[in-house]
Amino acid sequence: MSQSPTAVAVPPTPHDAGLDTAPSIAHGPAAEPSSVLARFEEWARRTPQALAVIDSTRTWTYQDLDTAAAQLADALRDRVRPGDLVGVCLDRSAALVVAAVALARIGAVYLPLGPRPGERRTQAVTEDLDVACLIGDPGVLPADHRGGEHTPLPLPTDGVNAPATAVAAFTDAVRGTRRAPEGALYAVLTSGSTGRPKAVAVAEASLSVALDWYRAETGLAPGDRQSLLIGVAFDPHLLELWAALTSGAALVPAPDDTRWDSRVLTDWWRETALTHAVAATPTVEPLLDRPWPPGLKLRHLVVGGDRMRRRPGADVTATVHNAYGPAEATVLATAHTMHATDPQAGDQAPPPIGTALPGVTLVVTDDEGRPVARGQEGELRVGGHCLALGYLDPELTARRFTAPPREPALPAIDRVYRTGDRVRMNADGSLDFLGRLDDQVKISGVRIEPAEVEAAFEQHPRVRTAVVTVLRDSSGHGRLVAHVRPADGVAPAPAELLDGVRSWLPEQAVPAAVRIVDGFPLDANGKVDRSALAALAAEAASAPADDPAGTRTDTDDATATATELLVLTTVRDLLGRPGTGLGDNFTDAGGTSIIAARLLAALERETGVRLRAPELLRSTDLRAFAALVDNRRTPRPEGA
Repeated sequence: MSQSPTAVAVPPTPHDAGLDTAPSIAHGPAAEPSSVLARFEEWARRTPQALAVIDSTRTWTYQDLDTAAAQLADALRDRVRPGDLVGVCLDRSAALVVAAVALARIGAVYLPLGPRPGERRTQAVTEDLDVACLIGDPGVLPADHRGGEHTPLPLPTDGVNAPATAVAAFTDAVRGTRRAPEGALYAVLTSGSTGRPKAVAVAEASLSVALDWYRAETGLAPGDRQSLLIGVAFDPHLLELWAALTSGAALVPAPDDTRWDSRVLTDWWRETALTHAVAATPTVEPLLDRPWPPGLKLRHLVVGGDRMRRRPGADVTATVHNAYGPAEATVLATAHTMHATDPQAGDQAPPPIGTALPGVTLVVTDDEGRPVARGQEGELRVGGHCLALGYLDPELTARRFTAPPREPALPAIDRVYRTGDRVRMNADGSLDFLGRLDDQVKISGVRIEPAEVEAAFEQHPRVRTAVVTVLRDSSGHGRLVAHVRPADGVAPAPAELLDGVRSWLPEQAVPAAVRIVDGFPLDANGKVDRSALAALAAEAASAPADDPAGTRTDTDDATATATELLVLTTVRDLLGRPGTGLGDNFTDAGGTSIIAARLLAALERETGVRLRAPELLRSTDLRAFAALVDNRRTPRPEGA
């Protein structure tokens, strides 16, 4: 659950100013790895009739799950061997849970690709990696596997995200040669600088240590209900899945529309009586901007994947854990726990990303790999039981997983992972996340940290969040563009914001343009998609000179009804595409899940009409969607 590079520069404290010369090294409590699968099997023996999965109106007991996993393992065993990579193209469902348990029993390596893996992405994966087969609904598999040999699988087909049918798809296409290291339980894809995804493999022992912390910290136990909310291609879903199965608790797969609307998410928490949840930070933060929903049984909420920009308020009844950890450190390496009774509850300053979890060693180093003094900034390196086995590319593993610092010596630590994250360690061993080391840009010969610029904008009382991207012209010259999400109320004018940041920043760091946005696009892992933001800025900047506003030449604006105009202008603002017309389809025009959520929220504020994301997606175009809004309006009484 690594933090996004949009982190804010945290103001230094007196301690941070250099009063402590102790090195920036911290060790978590001792940890003893164990078997994840054995813990699940023990619960299946002890409480066979306890609920293991609750998916809408359908439930599965631990005995049901155990039996289904045994049947699936038998169906695969002739073609799938221990150590084989198996791509899992399933959504959050009982079928996914059964597949995870069955592959663990075979000793195969679970490679989650998600329910609709992209054709090119999957092709790149299978060209690079020795993937034995793909598991999923044949209708959503890539062409090579859709037309290959299929083995029907006895997977559950009930539930909100269940596949209509499931097969193991084998192909005669040439497979890649890279296999997972011996002992891998799963492998997950992370973004690669070459444009091709890279896979990192994790051992069962490493995951077991993270699960031990989760159970001890949250008290997850039989009778509790744990979310299965995180996207399947994102490794924290494994924390959710196995945390429940190793605790005797029940997993509750989330319907897809919980990702689109925070109100739908909290309604789902309430309706399913969830006690424990894991969620991406951008999904949760809108909840912290308004009164905490009543009637929730949620006791613990673990968030990560992006920086928290403020602390939860005193009305938040759940304990909130701000977690950090790259996939290379097995989901999470640090966490900071916050309660409603904390003196800092509700503070607008970002909380720390926490202290080392059990079995984790943290080292903050300079450019030469030497530990810096506490209070100084540096690169975070992580070691201990949490470390992944490595990438499926040995050369890349050698570059990123390195020997620990020689001085001072770190007993029992034989390697550390270079995160590339810029942090500061405080006196208590907690970490402040400051940004990415590779996030710096050069403008007019001056190196600039985008996080510093973002922090300057966020000093303005009417700015909720700011993200800075670089817009480059054909000659390679760059200029900064600030994408600003305003706080509730009237959005500040761009000129006002620029005047404000000039007192904080050197001249070269003042952005050339400000875009007021209602939200930010997220990538598949729930992080702010900076490349998508940059593309939107480039498109807005390329509006024809004779049409500086980018307005269409057709009659949309002139003939639109009030509701059509409201929909049109809101979509244009959210997409950053002033040329969008009423005849455009929302998705085709560039709409994403986060933009849909912002659009629906904005329309509800203006019209009082609350619509769901599927209704937007089913609308043929924006004109049809506007008609739906009109139809849902409450008729006004005659004479009103």
